[in-house]
Amino acid sequence: MERKIYQELINWKNTNIQKPLMVIGARQIGKTYIINEFCKNEFENYIYINLLEHSEVIKIFKEEINTLDKFKRMKIYLDIDINPKNTIIFFDEIQESEELISALKYFNESEEPFKIICAGSLLGVKLKRMHSSFPVGKVKMLNMYPMDFEEFLMANGNCALIDEIRNCYEKNIAMDSVLHSKALDLYRLYLCVGGMPESINNLIANDKDILKYDKSIIEDIYQSYLNDMNKYVENKFEASKIESIYKSIPSQLGNQSNKFQYGKISSNARKRDYETALNWLLSSTMVHKCPILNKVEIPPLGFIIDDHFKLYLSDVGILLNMLQIKYNDIILDTLLQYKGIIAENYVATQLIANKNSLIYWESGNQAEVDFILYNDDGIIPIEVKADDNVGSKSLNVYMKRYNPKYAIRISTKNFGIANNIKSIPLYATFLIK
Repeated sequence: MERKIYQELINWKNTNIQKPLMVIGARQIGKTYIINEFCKNEFENYIYINLLEHSEVIKIFKEEINTLDKFKRMKIYLDIDINPKNTIIFFDEIQESEELISALKYFNESEEPFKIICAGSLLGVKLKRMHSSFPVGKVKMLNMYPMDFEEFLMANGNCALIDEIRNCYEKNIAMDSVLHSKALDLYRLYLCVGGMPESINNLIANDKDILKYDKSIIEDIYQSYLNDMNKYVENKFEASKIESIYKSIPSQLGNQSNKFQYGKISSNARKRDYETALNWLLSSTMVHKCPILNKVEIPPLGFIIDDHFKLYLSDVGILLNMLQIKYNDIILDTLLQYKGIIAENYVATQLIANKNSLIYWESGNQAEVDFILYNDDGIIPIEVKADDNVGSKSLNVYMKRYNPKYAIRISTKNFGIANNIKSIPLYATFLIK
């Protein structure tokens, strides 16, 4: 499957390949697949080393010898010959060896032209809890996320539709009504299956018939996430807290307070008791944090209240699975309140995939703007609507108070611009930067 991160891998190869590359992302998002494709396509020789399959490599890097000797012993153990000039090495599941992560500094500073790429499950969690020294400045970090809606369209062979969406977005012109309806139908399909490659592959294999789609795929991924919470933690008490936060997110998104509340986890829950568990989830990239903006001023990230925030799940398909929503209710558009919550979580994942920071704004209990974008045009408010009923007191309050260059309203309405508000269909969110 085509992934947009491939171009970033090419950029690394062409500009800074001496610095080892570390790809960070949650489980099941396709890290191993796309790195394998990149290594096979772009290099003369490729060596794949999965640390879960080679525990002896982990033992070698624990030895009290210099890194060069460790590397030599690894080659002997694996019975491989490595010519650094034309060979790339992919260390998968590198979170299993702190010592190998620390050794990346050697590969960066070596006179030999080493080419090292690595990835792993919950790598972000591991890096924050390392006891060994992390090679700061000696490793290039690259975040990876589930497939966004554009990648979903590419996988389904809808590249011409992507071009038309982009054309209408750039020119602020309405798309043909038939194509608009088609794109909305595909958007609703994406909500059902989410952005996990295995899930999308299964939908395609079943001719995009949601009735034939194997929904156990998402359930299995969800269960694997829960299993990780027990495997990669310091104790079972911590694992219980992590799981409690994660399971509370779907209902938290429906809070009338419009923010995450520890009291919604349990009646006696307090921030100090759950802070470590929350940081674990954020480091895992299973969830994304969206803090509130305290002051509308550049740069927005300098004026956030970090303790006042929302949490979004990293994949909208997992959200639907946790809510046990019937796919027909999505396809036939019969949901009421939670339709808006699902659309908001979807937009959050698309913005994150496009390297946007998540921030929101509110004025007491009077008005709330779902997301705040900071781009070349300044600070831009973004409102999300799940249908074509786009009346909004909150957006009007924000615009009168702060007079932005323009505002963005994401909904099921076609492209257009009126009253200084750009209308962007939900299926075009992937273009917002």
